[in-house]
Amino acid sequence: MEGCVNLQLSTKNVGIFEAFSNSIKPMNLINTVIELAPPGKIPVGITEIPFEIPLRARQAISPGYPGLLETYHGVFVNIMYTLKCSMKRSFLNKPLYTSCQFFVQYRQQDPAPLKPVRCEITPASIRACGGSLSRGVMPQFQIYAEIHTTVCPLDKPITGKIRVDECSVPIKSIELQLVRVETCGCAEGYSKDATEIQNIQIGDGDVCRGRHIPLYMVLPRLFTCPTTTTVNFKIEFELNIAVIFEDDYLVTENFPILLLRTR
Repeated sequence: MEGCVNLQLSTKNVGIFEAFSNSIKPMNLINTVIELAPPGKIPVGITEIPFEIPLRARQAISPGYPGLLETYHGVFVNIMYTLKCSMKRSFLNKPLYTSCQFFVQYRQQDPAPLKPVRCEITPASIRACGGSLSRGVMPQFQIYAEIHTTVCPLDKPITGKIRVDECSVPIKSIELQLVRVETCGCAEGYSKDATEIQNIQIGDGDVCRGRHIPLYMVLPRLFTCPTTTTVNFKIEFELNIAVIFEDDYLVTENFPILLLRTR
């Protein structure tokens, strides 16, 4: 049984960090080997060999050892656990190998208190916080957005609402985007990259003014995990509300979120 964390630098950072890119080796979280059957012959037919392996973290061999972590499939950080089985055969026959990935999930924690966030999205707020505008002259608009909580249990959807109070140009689409922010590296430097996990359209066309549009996003199992911070890497998550106008102008509002495994 093996468990490891694989770290990879993005290509845009290879030139900056090429001095230490080869030093980012997989981090071993667990490595257990047991013998299922002694040497001998296996009878013809189906033979079932029951086994049990305790899922325990290794003893910390360095200050940066994070212990057991939840299974996570990202772009630059991957946390995987695998069962591998091999059977050695006679001299003239090759050994047989097979493997199977399994998923590790934290023990559930007590529910965290709700932390709602509300904001007004206007040209002034976009300029003040350095928000994203695709190009050209910014149209006049006033949009109200609310996320019911930025501390989000992994087994519950992210919910909220958005309302367009006024807009000087027609709206083409309103989208809700979930983003992973992965940081990895070592003492010499770190690489931080944000990539999209999923994007949901919540408004199509020039939506009605003054009407609340509900926000609802179910978190994908394989591509999310509890927000994680270790010495060598971090896994964080953000939520973006993107408004695309008919002439393809784009404005976004960003909300950092904390993901937890709760009861």
